[in-house]
Amino acid sequence: MNFRGLLPRSTDTVSLRELEYGDADRYAEGTTDPDVRRFAHLPEAQYTPRRVRELIDSTLEQGITSGALAVLAIADTRTEQFLGSLVVYDVTPTSAEVGFWLLPDGRGRGAAGAALRLAKGLARDAGLHRLRARTMVDNTASRGVLERAGFTPEGPPSVDTAPSGETATMQDFTLDVRG
Repeated sequence: MNFRGLLPRSTDTVSLRELEYGDADRYAEGTTDPDVRRFAHLPEAQYTPRRVRELIDSTLEQGITSGALAVLAIADTRTEQFLGSLVVYDVTPTSAEVGFWLLPDGRGRGAAGAALRLAKGLARDAGLHRLRARTMVDNTASRGVLERAGFTPEGPPSVDTAPSGETATMQDFTLDVRG
């Protein structure tokens, strides 16, 4: 997958682009938010701005170059301010999983839904057929965002391991990106 060649993508209000050094402070700040800590299930326990910059140069660069992982910034189109992150991972020849989180000041403005719609176009243009997502069953905000973006629940909730390694009751969602 050549995600890099398909970025950035924008609406009038939100841009989906590669994570940049200038995002490091707000990214690290966002990962300390209680809702992000509870629901995002980030792979690392703690992020500092320095660690975020190290990841941009290593894991994130390798992931986007190989097409296996894209950790992207959800940014305000007008100001370019980092609002949150959308991650494309577990990429197969026909599908990928997405996850997202927003800083508190990025919530309530439709940023996550817009970012998911941009991710749909990104996936389609990358040749994928389907996006997958999962969220904890008690994360009603995320469930609502996914459903408004066209994702549909798939099967009953199940106990699964989140990216953080924690066990949680999760609901799977899918979205056909070809239509």
